[in-house]
Amino acid sequence: DEVEGFTRSFQEDFESPDLLFLGTETGLYITINGGKSWSKFTNNVPATAIHHMEMHAGTSDLVMGTHGRGVIILDDVSPLRALTQEVLQEDVYFIPTDEFTMVEESTFGGTSSELQFVGSNRNRNAKVIYYLKKRHTFGKMKMEVIDEDGNLVSELSPGKAKGINIVDWNYMMKAPTMAAGKTFTFGGFTSPRAPAGKYKVVMTKGKERYETDLIVKYDENSLLTKEERETHTRVTRKLYDLSEDLAHQVYEMDEMIAFSSKLGEDKPALKKMTDELVGQINELKNKSVITTGDNYVGAAEPQLREKLAKLYSKVASGYTPPSASEMENLKFLEQQFNDGKKTLEDIKKGAWDKLMKKVEKEGLEIPTMKTKNEFLGKENRA
Repeated sequence: DEVEGFTRSFQEDFESPDLLFLGTETGLYITINGGKSWSKFTNNVPATAIHHMEMHAGTSDLVMGTHGRGVIILDDVSPLRALTQEVLQEDVYFIPTDEFTMVEESTFGGTSSELQFVGSNRNRNAKVIYYLKKRHTFGKMKMEVIDEDGNLVSELSPGKAKGINIVDWNYMMKAPTMAAGKTFTFGGFTSPRAPAGKYKVVMTKGKERYETDLIVKYDENSLLTKEERETHTRVTRKLYDLSEDLAHQVYEMDEMIAFSSKLGEDKPALKKMTDELVGQINELKNKSVITTGDNYVGAAEPQLREKLAKLYSKVASGYTPPSASEMENLKFLEQQFNDGKKTLEDIKKGAWDKLMKKVEKEGLEIPTMKTKNEFLGKENRA
């Protein structure tokens, strides 16, 4: 009764005898209970006649010929095999997946123009596949990828539709938090690739929390050695952490400048002291980030933030280990950061500490600084 129009083709799944596909005059219908009830499949399958169907045994693709609307390929129907009457009663059910392989190759030349009669290949991303009994309409819903240490790796956009949802993860981690400045630092928008390993996907739906595991492995045919890959990951992480350390350092400088400037206005007797302190901090800040101009006026002289971001982007976006010159550059930038860190510590122990004693004597509230993890909003999600 659920099927409209007459039937043109029929296909039984190779693995699940209860999973059947019906090609009709008005589109594709599917049953998961051996034909007792049918549902129309409308996800990117138009209401057109399905004249012929073949299933690819190696990839579990359902290939449909429409004799007029082209060839439609339903990529990998294996998630449908997991749908049983028991699963359909679950509010949320994660469908088990195999290990995912990260292919280490450039996408250069992997596109086609609108003049070429070709379809795109399925992507090689890791996939989070789950069934929702009802469409999620009200309340917050989020999805996070967590590493084995409980650290947030990436945030994904969960599908909220009733039925099967597939969410892709491209193996990318969150981009680093960059220091605040007057201009954008485009290199800081680069996301590093996550290393192979076991990850946990956590989906929060209202007050409920659901979890599943993802296993990611390296390509066995990759030309990269284990040592090369480890070097690339280590240097990328070092540049990532240096960028976030600098961001926290600049945050502290901004807090000290804002507090001291306002204190100098409110307490004229302390203005000479606060002006000297602000001058010392600004001298250091000017070497850390661009502090003049804006994003729309000519390029300013790059400072430590920009130099770090440029090197980080170049290393993180590639696959091979950094060159000798890049390692020398990293060594120079790390030293520059450490020099700035020591200068800020000296300011804290000197002029800033002296000012804080005056503030305490005046009975005023001493400002509190966020720790690095508080500033970055990091928390253990294990």
